[in-house]
Amino acid sequence: MAWLGKKDEPEIKQPEPDQRPAAALRQQPVVPVPAPPSTPKAEKLMVDKIVHIGQSVYIKGELSGNEDLTIEGKVDGKITLKDHHLTIGANGRITAEIRAKTVLVVGEVVGNVVADDKVEVASNGSMKGDIIAPRVVLADGARFKGTVDMERKGAPAGAPATAPAPAAAMQQPKPVVPDMREPVKTTA
Repeated sequence: MAWLGKKDEPEIKQPEPDQRPAAALRQQPVVPVPAPPSTPKAEKLMVDKIVHIGQSVYIKGELSGNEDLTIEGKVDGKITLKDHHLTIGANGRITAEIRAKTVLVVGEVVGNVVADDKVEVASNGSMKGDIIAPRVVLADGARFKGTVDMERKGAPAGAPATAPAPAAAMQQPKPVVPDMREPVKTTA
């Protein structure tokens, strides 16, 4: 293009493809990348990760850990997650004693649950067993059979969880209901 008065643009050279055989390319050593230096924020992220147990997994025995856990499979035994959250997914089928900070039941649980903070049974969740937790949520449509103890942590043992009823309410006479199995005697 020099004859039109325009300068020639420099030619951009393309890198040449590697001419080595494919087998030689695959055998190159893998160099590990060093991990970034550990910081409190990075450590916090590692501790707060959630572990997922898939739908096809079956665990029989004792399950414990220091991480949040979601179970979609089947567990028979005991589950202990101190200070962490446990979610029983829609496909989860649990027959176990459970101890965790919070428990969310979307699937099915048969067994007692003790939570330091809260137990929630979702609208399509099912639970058979006793619940001990300061906060309990049973969503509309949830299935539950058992007892609930919502005594707050730190409350003295044997102390009532609610205020005592007024004395006047306690002294009202109870209505007499006749026993319908026996004939009623009348005097005339």
